[in-house]
Amino acid sequence: MRRNFPLNTVDAFLVTAKHLNLTRAAKELCLTQGAVSRKISTLEEWLGFSLFDRHARGLHLTPQGSALLPELQQAFEHLLNVASDAAHKPSIIRLKAPTCAMRWLVPKLVQLESVSPDIQVALTTTVEHGVNFNNEPFDAAITFGKPSASGTLLFEERLTPVISQHLLPENTLTPEDLSRYTFLHPTRDRTDWSLWFAQNVAHPPVMNKNQHFDTMDLAISAAIQGFGIAIADSTLVAEDLHRGRLVQPFAGSVKTGACYCLALRPGEESHAGLEAFKRGLLAVS
Repeated sequence: MRRNFPLNTVDAFLVTAKHLNLTRAAKELCLTQGAVSRKISTLEEWLGFSLFDRHARGLHLTPQGSALLPELQQAFEHLLNVASDAAHKPSIIRLKAPTCAMRWLVPKLVQLESVSPDIQVALTTTVEHGVNFNNEPFDAAITFGKPSASGTLLFEERLTPVISQHLLPENTLTPEDLSRYTFLHPTRDRTDWSLWFAQNVAHPPVMNKNQHFDTMDLAISAAIQGFGIAIADSTLVAEDLHRGRLVQPFAGSVKTGACYCLALRPGEESHAGLEAFKRGLLAVS
C-alpha cells in the first residue's frame, strides 16, 4: 500500500506550473525557492515520475506533468470550493419554543437574522413548556416555568390586564368596571387573574363572563380583536402596547415566580453556532 498522498505539495506544483519559474512561484506562495523545490520533489517521488524538465532558461512541464496538470487543477479547485462552502454554511439551530412565547420570540428572530444571517433557526412550536434533550431532537429550547440552573434567563413573567382601545370607556377604567367585560383567561383556570386581583384590588370584581384559552397568545389575540379583557405577560404584549393594539388600563403588575429561559443541549457548550445564537438572542432581548 502506498503512503498517503502529500496533499500539501499540490499548491507548489500548480503555482510553479503557472509561472514555470521557481522564484516567482516561491514569491506567490510566500515560501523560499528551496521549500518550493522540495515540495515538488516530494510529489514527484510519490508519483514516480518527473513533473518538470529543468533547462537553463527555466522549467518545462514533462508530458506526464502536462497530462496531470488539468486533473489536479480541477481537483484542487473543487477542494477549495468545498472548504469555502463549509466555512460559510449557515448554522442551523433546531429550536423548540412554546406558542405562548411567539409574540416575543418572532421579532427577536427577525432581528437576529438581520445581524447574524449565517444563523438559521428551524423553529418548532409546542404547547409544552419544557424540553427533554435526551429524547427530543433539538439544539435549544425556550422554556417556561420555575427558574432553572441549566437555563439562561430571558425574562420573568409579570402579569397585567390588557384591553383593546375600542373597549375602553371615555373616562378612566376602574377595577369595579371590569365585571361588565368578558374575562379572557390564558389557562383553563382563573389563577392568573386571581393572582393579579390579590395584589392590586382590595375588592375583586365578580367575573360574570369568562373565556378560557389553551395559551396566553390566543388570549392576547382575542383581546386585540375586542373579545374582552385579558391578563397577559407585560413582556409578551410590549410590542402590542407600543403599536396601540392594546392598552394597559392599570399600572400594577404582578410577578408569578415563573420565567422564560433559554436552554441549550448539554455537552454542546463549545458549539460555535449555538453560542452565537445565544449571544445574538440575548443581545436583542
